[in-house]
Amino acid sequence: MSTKDSNTSQELFNLNGKPSFGQALPLAFQHVVAMIIGCVAPAIILAGVSGLSESDTVVLIQASLAMSAISTFIQLFPFIKFKSYQIGAGLPVIMGISFAYVPIMQSIAQDADVGTILGAQIVGGIVAIIVGIFIKQIRHLFPPLVTGTVVFAIGLSLYPTAVNYMAGGAGSADYGSWQNWLVAIITLAVVTGLNHFGKGFLKLSSVLIGIIVGYVVALGFGMVDFSSVLTAKWVQFPQPMHFGIKFEPSSCVAIAVLFAISSIQAIGDFSATTTGGMDRMPTDEELSGGIIGYGVSNIVCAFFSGLPTATYSQNVGIVSSTKVVAKRVFGIAAMIMLVAGIMPKIAYILLTIPSCVLGGATISVFAMISMTGIKLINNSKMNYRNTSIVGLAIALGMGVTQANAALAQLPAWVTTIFGKSPVALSTLVAVFLNLVLPKEKEE
Repeated sequence: MSTKDSNTSQELFNLNGKPSFGQALPLAFQHVVAMIIGCVAPAIILAGVSGLSESDTVVLIQASLAMSAISTFIQLFPFIKFKSYQIGAGLPVIMGISFAYVPIMQSIAQDADVGTILGAQIVGGIVAIIVGIFIKQIRHLFPPLVTGTVVFAIGLSLYPTAVNYMAGGAGSADYGSWQNWLVAIITLAVVTGLNHFGKGFLKLSSVLIGIIVGYVVALGFGMVDFSSVLTAKWVQFPQPMHFGIKFEPSSCVAIAVLFAISSIQAIGDFSATTTGGMDRMPTDEELSGGIIGYGVSNIVCAFFSGLPTATYSQNVGIVSSTKVVAKRVFGIAAMIMLVAGIMPKIAYILLTIPSCVLGGATISVFAMISMTGIKLINNSKMNYRNTSIVGLAIALGMGVTQANAALAQLPAWVTTIFGKSPVALSTLVAVFLNLVLPKEKEE
């Protein structure tokens, strides 16, 4: 390797480095591959619950990709700096549509529409901005024990969604057929096998490869229809206010609570990025700017029909393993997402993925969300106090939502906030108990 090539390679490991396009492109594409399915799956799931038409579903998928790109740009290149505050972390992170909001979005969509979710998202974005400004003062309310409990509840609440998809999608004519289950299990087997036996690119791309294999098998069963892809436009820009914006109080509260939690969780991803890629902890300015940028980007996303975003932990993992932190690499990844987001043909191709394939691939992702929660919980000593907090929060959160008529005699807003998804109730119970239960003295 020449001195010039060596110097260019070193630029990959410099935050403001300028590696060549040839070196940056494959690394950028690796980040896109790791996040793209997770980015569009929430939109596809929500569209199914909301009963959206195929064209509206495509709009939602396009917005997911394009707005994830914009959110990533905001984090990469901070702007509007004022004293010690800025919008964006200035760190090498990838932003994408978050599964964490799927349970609450599903519950809102059953009674309202996508516009109501987007209105609540704006309120959540404002909450995130406030959290970013006062992060030092409120961080103590969300120790690992509390955030771990919430993440655990999120994972548990997503399991029925994945299983319904594995069976073919609730309400479909072939729901529960052996073909659906066979394709789903093959997809899951490939993902699981690559996660445990694959290395490098194969392991990082396990979900994508699993979906490709499942897709090919589904083609053999005649489950894929390409007719809509052939007639789709090549280029179509995101449509502002396509679903409208509506503000419904109970939905706003439910989403806002989760935004506060996700803002605190983002600290973990920002910290993992800097420690794994740059051997240092993030500065207060980076943390505050990252959370403020998270809030601002979600407000922007809502106006362009983009669902709630969050930092992507799988991409943080890539940073930790490769040590590549040059913002140019992540900027190119964001450009790839943006181009994909303005090409309807790509959205329609993603829409042809059968539900059983999507279910087989995502159930492992949901399982990892739950296990991440357990890991966070285990950062605390599991004494009687802490097990009571976790146990009661999960018991009440999951129990109330599974007992469908438990809140029937209470006002409708109570059911919307606490009765449809376990996340909000588990969060409030965990925070409350952590504040009021006496801490045990160390022996």
